[in-house]
Amino acid sequence: MSISQVEYYSIKEKSVSGRYVVNGQVLDFMEKNRDSLSIKTIGKSVQGREIKSIQLGSGPYKILMWSQMHGNESTTTKAVLDFVNFLHGGSSMAKRILQSCTLLIIPMLNPDGAEAYTRINANEIDLNRDAQNRTQPESMILRNVFDSFQPDYCFNLHDQRTIFNVGETSRPATVSFLAPAHDAERSISKTRGVSMQLIVAMNNLLQEMIPGQVGRYDDAFNANCVGDSFQMLNVPTILFESGHYPEDYERERTREYIFHAIFKAVVTIAENNIDTFEQDNYFEIPENGKLFFDVLIKNAQIIDLELTNGDSIGVLYAEVLKGNKVAFEPRIEKKGSLEGYYGHKTYNCLNEDDLKELRQQSFYQLVKA
Repeated sequence: MSISQVEYYSIKEKSVSGRYVVNGQVLDFMEKNRDSLSIKTIGKSVQGREIKSIQLGSGPYKILMWSQMHGNESTTTKAVLDFVNFLHGGSSMAKRILQSCTLLIIPMLNPDGAEAYTRINANEIDLNRDAQNRTQPESMILRNVFDSFQPDYCFNLHDQRTIFNVGETSRPATVSFLAPAHDAERSISKTRGVSMQLIVAMNNLLQEMIPGQVGRYDDAFNANCVGDSFQMLNVPTILFESGHYPEDYERERTREYIFHAIFKAVVTIAENNIDTFEQDNYFEIPENGKLFFDVLIKNAQIIDLELTNGDSIGVLYAEVLKGNKVAFEPRIEKKGSLEGYYGHKTYNCLNEDDLKELRQQSFYQLVKA
């Protein structure tokens, strides 16, 4: 079962878009829907911003999901607001989910980082490396919610960089998943196996929408990561990574695919269909590579005389907050023989049309030595 594109756009939260998503927008969404949502203040950030949760449904399967643990990873925040709208849409499937599941959602765990558009919190701590020591108020808030709610499933919602491709292919990793390890040997416990099955369910759906654009994230074990920590506590946990879709730097298309993934996982749980998905199929999802530049300039010796024939220039965008908008500023990442790399945008300087277009780009002087 899936949601059509028309249905999705009817429930998409129009008040929140783009890459810069801050706590005020989330609180405005909650205020707008306060009569139909169970909202709770679960704590405050380092700088005193309120962190709130939304609880929906009354069923026996308890699902905890949190987003924007890293302040500059906002795509999944948009998707969970869309999912809340879906659950209040009154459809038969929404009603079934609410009868079968109790969902506790923290749309924004790191509001200080969101405001500054940084990965870290106001104390310059990566909350996703603070699962054991829990030195930060935001880390304590998440763990307190976990302990009190006692979820059956956890969804850890993130963004990933534009560098990731699927396997060794030229396809971007638009969505990536991970069933986090619970030990250094990366063994498969019963709960990790359940995480894998849910990922298989989501992958099956996404392959119909974005074939070849789903990757598997690195599963190196780190007990300080929240997903690994919760997996160690025998709760099936899934890492969601929102990646790049062609020409979608605002990640509105990726937002849609994350919504569909969340929907599929929750429906699978609600209908108690997890065991219909084969655990081994998880390993058929290719691991992520790191073979993309935002811009790849081939035969760049034409514009950079220090390079030799066939050399390339790889450019990555730095995401820089300017006012209330994220600007994508080009930075040279690598020069030389870049055989085997790909570009979200590629220019070949031996092609007159490409060279002409390149010279018209704002970053041309950056790459021209």
